[in-house]
Amino acid sequence: MLRKVAAVLAAVVAAAVPVAVVAPAVASAAVCETGWGSGAKSQWPTGQGTLTDIRSGQHECYDRLVFDFGGVNDGYWVEYVDEVLQEGSGKPVPLRGDGRLRVTVASPAYDNGGPTYVPANRSELVDVTGYATFRQVAWAGSFEGQTTVGLGVRAVLPFRVFTLPGRVVVDVAHTW
Repeated sequence: MLRKVAAVLAAVVAAAVPVAVVAPAVASAAVCETGWGSGAKSQWPTGQGTLTDIRSGQHECYDRLVFDFGGVNDGYWVEYVDEVLQEGSGKPVPLRGDGRLRVTVASPAYDNGGPTYVPANRSELVDVTGYATFRQVAWAGSFEGQTTVGLGVRAVLPFRVFTLPGRVVVDVAHTW
């Protein structure tokens, strides 16, 4: 009887070991959703705040650009274009990369007290060195209640846009 119990325990342990070894490898594999598409995306604003910051981050499946606002902002227009143009003047904004996203948010970078966001370097709003997809984030201006940024990307790739309280988020996938 003791041998039978020991044999059953050994079989259970032997069967469990491969599962323990295989399961972590499967769990760590990235499943990247790429069904976002590359067509224009927009949302009509229900409120207008003021732009206070622009920041970026790297994720396993995409690079992220975040616009922070004082007050409510949920309006945006994001699309691939041949050329991003400066607000007001219409001058081209030079961008690195084979894809160019024009990102316009429905909030200015100023209020009655003056500027609420002033880029330190209009050609490099955030440092995207080493990012998988982003190549450059450049200022295109804030004019007549909206702000535009040029986002140079490695290629025309799928992207999504969504809002969170006080934020507009743009994610660009690393691959199709």
